[in-house]
Amino acid sequence: MVAHARATIARGSQSFAAASRLFDRPTRERAQLLYAWCRACDDIADGQVLGHGGGAVQDISAKLSRMRMLTAKALAGEATGDPAFDALGVVAAETGLPARYAHDLIDGFALDAQEWRPRSEQDLYLYCYHVAGTVGCMMAVVMGVSPDDRETLDRACDLGIAFQLANIARDIGEDNRVDRCYLPIEWLVEVDIPPGEHMKPPFRPRLAMLAKRLADRAAHYEASARTGARALPFRSAWAVLAAAGIYGDIAREVAARGTAAWDQRVSTARADKLGWVVTAAWQAARRDRLPVTARDGLWTRAG
Repeated sequence: MVAHARATIARGSQSFAAASRLFDRPTRERAQLLYAWCRACDDIADGQVLGHGGGAVQDISAKLSRMRMLTAKALAGEATGDPAFDALGVVAAETGLPARYAHDLIDGFALDAQEWRPRSEQDLYLYCYHVAGTVGCMMAVVMGVSPDDRETLDRACDLGIAFQLANIARDIGEDNRVDRCYLPIEWLVEVDIPPGEHMKPPFRPRLAMLAKRLADRAAHYEASARTGARALPFRSAWAVLAAAGIYGDIAREVAARGTAAWDQRVSTARADKLGWVVTAAWQAARRDRLPVTARDGLWTRAG
């Protein structure tokens, strides 16, 4: 099962494959198993194969129902006949992973299937929770955080939200091409951008301003997540801090490019990634000295 998960990661996400090497072996294998389930669900929802391709998904309601059914069976400790879902069952059994996080992630896929769009900034954070914050919570449990440690899980959720805000800022153009927009309607109204026209040249300066707003929000959640790394063992803190820096650079680069942010896809260069791996190792070794950032004003999950 681990071999299947490892092969899935190798084809589906080179970045995650590289980052997972920073974990100790038990954590790495559980993270790989969890990734295999997340990847399988994402592929079902988007009609992709290991995150590639995709197109119109037929009978999405039936696919989501099957996804929920297999997930429920796996969490109940029953064999599903699908290695990706069985992988989730193994992780849940070994870590005490709360079932609600898995179901909350599927709710995020359902939002996309319904072509849902956020009206307010709070709607945006709720969406970010469902598609990424909940993964942060699950990864924290995989790293050994108690499911009852709300403070640390909130910080883990913040990291997922920071990642998703960076993704949204980077992918505004790509999302527009498939008729998706995750910028809150209230933000668009505020800067007088007509619905569906945010990528048109006359509105680029205003769009760049909103992208910088996303990057600024992402920085607040990233800072909170770094505080959470204080509660993790060294190798897990190392992985979290490296990932925070790498994804944080994506948001920062989008903001720095201004109106040219979507002319070419923003990515983090290999040398910069390696730089964060080295920096994060130093930070993780001294994690008890990491700044303690209050969560005042940040969106907080309900459970």
